[in-house]
Amino acid sequence: MITMRKISFVLFLLMFTCGYAGPLYGADQKSQLTPFCLGPEDVLEISVWKDEALTRKVLVMPDGKISFPLIGDIQAQGRTVEELRQAVKNKMKAFVPDASVSVILVLVGSPKVYVVGKVFKPGVYIMGTTLRVIQALAMAGGTTPFANKDDILIIRQENGGQKTFKFNYSKVADGKNLVQNICLKRGDTVVVP
Repeated sequence: MITMRKISFVLFLLMFTCGYAGPLYGADQKSQLTPFCLGPEDVLEISVWKDEALTRKVLVMPDGKISFPLIGDIQAQGRTVEELRQAVKNKMKAFVPDASVSVILVLVGSPKVYVVGKVFKPGVYIMGTTLRVIQALAMAGGTTPFANKDDILIIRQENGGQKTFKFNYSKVADGKNLVQNICLKRGDTVVVP
């Protein structure tokens, strides 16, 4: 028979394990708090309640804007889904007062990193909230036997120029010099010679 004491104990265990799941598994709590910002190639569904003519899927264009009926072009890149919803609602007020606007992210296509060179699956990879160099290499199937694992380079576009970071796979795999296993940013390229 299940008693209140057993239920309380189970609830305590659940709260304890859930409360500490992040640190136990090495989760980066700061990155979990970073909101997702929209970018080119993201697909959104925008709708105005009770108006089918104002419901459609839109693509964030390379210039970071979307086009929507009545309001024209509006900046989406760099905004969260909620910020874009508010912006669309504010512009829509001139045409549809008290409009109930919904914005749903249908397809994530913007936060990309590139892995090139001597890996098994070079290509473009969509990143989640955080993606470290070692994880990007794993997504690319790992390095080939002919790769120079100790001279991997990360190229980043920053302030109109390019910045590079070195990555020594052997040291990181041995648990040494883990500071090299940086969080990748949108648009980074990992080059495996």
